[in-house]
Amino acid sequence: MSLDNYIRAGQIAAQVRENARKKNHVGRTLYEICDSIESEINERGGQPAFPVNISLNEIAAHYTAEPDDQIVIKDTDIVKIDLGVHIDGYVADTAVTISYDSKYDQLIKIAELSLHEATKIAKCATKSSEIGKTIENTITHNGLKPIQNLSGHSLEQYVIHAGKSIPNIKTYGPSFSLMPNQAYAIEPFVTTKDGLGIVYEGKIRNIFSLVSRKPTKNKDTDEFIIYLWNRFKTLPFAVRWLVNDFAESKAREMLEYLIKKKNIRSYPILVEGNNKVVSQAEHTVFILENLSHVITK
Repeated sequence: MSLDNYIRAGQIAAQVRENARKKNHVGRTLYEICDSIESEINERGGQPAFPVNISLNEIAAHYTAEPDDQIVIKDTDIVKIDLGVHIDGYVADTAVTISYDSKYDQLIKIAELSLHEATKIAKCATKSSEIGKTIENTITHNGLKPIQNLSGHSLEQYVIHAGKSIPNIKTYGPSFSLMPNQAYAIEPFVTTKDGLGIVYEGKIRNIFSLVSRKPTKNKDTDEFIIYLWNRFKTLPFAVRWLVNDFAESKAREMLEYLIKKKNIRSYPILVEGNNKVVSQAEHTVFILENLSHVITK
């Protein structure tokens, strides 16, 4: 049953997230951190639903380690660790923000508080606009600013962004209601008062997913498409997940070719518009008729 898989994925995701929260990551490379978190997910009986995102400072989301990434965590960084676990394609998505500089304590606390307030009201028939309003009110009442063009999302088997968006701000006009037997990720992003409150796409793109299995008539890339489908389905992946089976240069060459052919999409990093620091907190909730499970608590 999907709920059982969601609950198991959520338990693993919560354990791994809390272990990541407790560790002192100063001096560790991003590659080390991503690799150790993904290894722990596997050791606990899950599979990574996407490459662990480690987004520093003004990068809000979508940075993952490159093969042998040598970027090192400093004690002045604010670090967002976003991880996903799947069991048979059923995904639990969760995130935590860590910093070793007390000036970021409030930014981290308010991301967690706004998430807590949002999950409290996330029940069957709750309007997505109500969740957005709750998140924005919690953040702005504490003198900070939500990122308005990032949102939570519905989840389906092997699909992380399944078509429905849960806003982090008040919205006007039509809004959908949370449905029973459906999973949703709720993820507030918070920036400082002088942030723009909007993210833009950066130049780095190091997360990918397969969107079409249409043959290209090129033997190597068609075999690569089959490999990607068998290994990841439509879930996101990173180059460092490919280098045991392909030379890095060959993998990158085939990825570029398949992006042009529109078989693969790439995910750019998302950067705060005024280059101000960003915090994030995230849980996945599974909605039932009479109650809701926060499966990543």
